[in-house]
Amino acid sequence: MQTRRFGRTHLPMSVLSCGGMRYQFQWNDATSKEIPAESQANVAATIQRAFELGINHFETARGYGTSERQLGLELPKLPRDKIIVQTKIAPEADPKAFLAAFEKSMANLKLDHVDLFAFHGLNHDETVDWTLRKGGCLEAARRLQREGRLRFIGFSTHATPRVILRAIESGEFDYINLHWYFVNPLNWPAVLAAAARDMGVFLISPSDKGGMLYDVLPKMASLCAPLTPIQFNDLYCLARPQVHTISVGAARPSDFDEHVAALRHYESAAATVAPVEARLVAEMERILGADWVRRWPEGIPEYSEIPGAVNVLEILRLWTYAKPLELTAWAKSRYNLLSGGGGHWFPGEMASKAQNAALRAALAKSPFAERILEILREAHAAFYEQPKKRLSQS
Repeated sequence: MQTRRFGRTHLPMSVLSCGGMRYQFQWNDATSKEIPAESQANVAATIQRAFELGINHFETARGYGTSERQLGLELPKLPRDKIIVQTKIAPEADPKAFLAAFEKSMANLKLDHVDLFAFHGLNHDETVDWTLRKGGCLEAARRLQREGRLRFIGFSTHATPRVILRAIESGEFDYINLHWYFVNPLNWPAVLAAAARDMGVFLISPSDKGGMLYDVLPKMASLCAPLTPIQFNDLYCLARPQVHTISVGAARPSDFDEHVAALRHYESAAATVAPVEARLVAEMERILGADWVRRWPEGIPEYSEIPGAVNVLEILRLWTYAKPLELTAWAKSRYNLLSGGGGHWFPGEMASKAQNAALRAALAKSPFAERILEILREAHAAFYEQPKKRLSQS
């Protein structure tokens, strides 16, 4: 398995990481005795398979239900000096609550320290404030760092680019976990800002949030051939030196196979993905128009600055990729988290809440202001089913 220097941590990070959200037994905590033997056997096989493949980064979170506990039962079977363990904990208004959660994580993982610790879900200004303010959670984490209980501090985010850049520009973090891939170009400035500060960059959920690429997708499969959609997206991400590792959220040992197969093209990643990317973009331009594909995000405020808090930017992103590439199931899965279902992980309102007169004024700087009103109506008709909750809330 190829490795990359994980920014200023200098950790030799495998380019594929073993994410721990999908192999867990359930979203609520459970004792070891309550975890079914077959569930734990699957976790054991998944962790062992990852390690055999050369994956050295095992990532989990306090918010992933039984994931930490189940990983903690397997970590003693691996050489501690050969693995990088990361957990994530949400910041709290009261740092004491944050510290209590940290102790719970460490007990579950059965470790005296974690290599990487991330503040989980710096998704809006409030969580950034809870972390960075004097006497806040970052100060508490620094004490843990001085005690040797965590080595490096980062943050995980689903935020708007403005909030992500605010956290990066604080200069307080060694690394970042964020979304960026072919169907989400909006966070590229954040990736560049992190790289400029020599931060490690870990991409979250490229196969799921990046298009639900594990589904049967005839059009994507045709356009990506001879690669699969997952392999194209992996190589598209890893072709950028600013990216250090991408998450494989494995639910079973075989989930690594397609990603590992992509690495046959690792040394020629940029050249390998170039013709595929050109075909995808050409198809998008054929259906949506070249000017739209190249400029659609221009002049669009974030949801908090739009009357009714309609998340125009996210809705347009879903429509821009889903319509021409036939990624409708992915777009529906994301769109129906709006209007409260996704909380601060996927904020803002659906297009049905748009107030046309007020929206026109908010979109005055967009070169497509009038067209956007029609697109929002089309997107709602195409994607709306029933409001959903995030997996951790369902």
